[in-house]
Amino acid sequence: MTEIPTLDPPRRVLMGPGPSGADPSVLAAMGLPILGHLDPEFMRIMDECQRMMRQIFRTGNEVTLATPGTGTSGMEAAVMNLLQPGDRAVIGICGYFGDRIAQMASRTGAEVAIVTAPWGSPIAPEDVERELRAAPTKLVAVVHAETSTGVRQPVEPISKLCKEHGALLLLDCVTSLGGVPVEIDAWGVDAAYSGTQKCLSAPPGASPVTLSPAAWSAVQAREAPSNSWYLDLNLLEAYWDSRRAYHHTSPISMTYALHRALALVLEEGLEARWERHERNGRALQAGLEAMGLVLHADAEHRLPVLTTVRIPEGVDDGAVRGALLQQSGIEVGGGIGDLRGRVWRVGLMGESSTPGNVLYFLTSLGRLLREQGVAADLGAALDVAATRLDA
Repeated sequence: MTEIPTLDPPRRVLMGPGPSGADPSVLAAMGLPILGHLDPEFMRIMDECQRMMRQIFRTGNEVTLATPGTGTSGMEAAVMNLLQPGDRAVIGICGYFGDRIAQMASRTGAEVAIVTAPWGSPIAPEDVERELRAAPTKLVAVVHAETSTGVRQPVEPISKLCKEHGALLLLDCVTSLGGVPVEIDAWGVDAAYSGTQKCLSAPPGASPVTLSPAAWSAVQAREAPSNSWYLDLNLLEAYWDSRRAYHHTSPISMTYALHRALALVLEEGLEARWERHERNGRALQAGLEAMGLVLHADAEHRLPVLTTVRIPEGVDDGAVRGALLQQSGIEVGGGIGDLRGRVWRVGLMGESSTPGNVLYFLTSLGRLLREQGVAADLGAALDVAATRLDA
């Protein structure tokens, strides 16, 4: 007789670069009755998601929707719809995900100019300005919160340059939306996308996207359709607006999860949520430094929601992360790209951003490092972190 497999995943404390933990009510929402993707009640749920996404993006953009898929689907939708052969794009690369935008941009047939910064620093506005002066440019793209490095990119100086040179600004908000301030309209951002699995704290599977009137005009003015049919924003927007034109079978249960997660963000309040992430993230960082470890990202540009900490010399990266997972149930991320084997990436995003997780992680990591012969000052780490959490 064939043995039927069982599904019983273990509980983890998700403190890596994503996914984050999810509120039980978000997970419960995915078990609600499935509706048809053109059911009037489901249309109402979509409308409410759209309104809440606008509030959290801090925008009045009419074209605001969620693409089916993880944050990468939003990235690809934005890049493939805004660029076509003959266009010029300036892409900022100071980490793994800026490079991914550049790879996508090159597949559109556009001319791609690269601006770089060390993996641990943001893109310098003067480097962007140099490229904007070099030739007419349609699009500038930067990552607001670089998940590979823990760096937050200042947006307004680059937005100002884009306006001066007539370029659209595309902002990757996958790791920032719902965790640190994102001000799409106030900053003059033309297109942005995010993901559900980071600071919004829903399962991976949808990508909030918003386009300004200028960006939407650029999409509609294309000479040829987008290279991606599934992520063609003209087709997707016709499903999300009052026309309700059939495009794809919407991920119904994922949309329920998105709806509940967005509602929780607004129930907490954006400013309160930003403050929670700031307090917990800075407590973690202070604790790691008090332990004797070195943080990787530039101090003035460190994200509170994703911290990169350098692996001490002689410490086995995989062994520590494996022990954290097996002994404490804690998941953290290793370095990727240029930082592979050099840093740990510790996330405090959404539901995972709690004082308890800060102290639990510091305790677990400190004990493991001591076992590997590192003189980790765990007492100082916990004292400093607790003081910051209570402040």
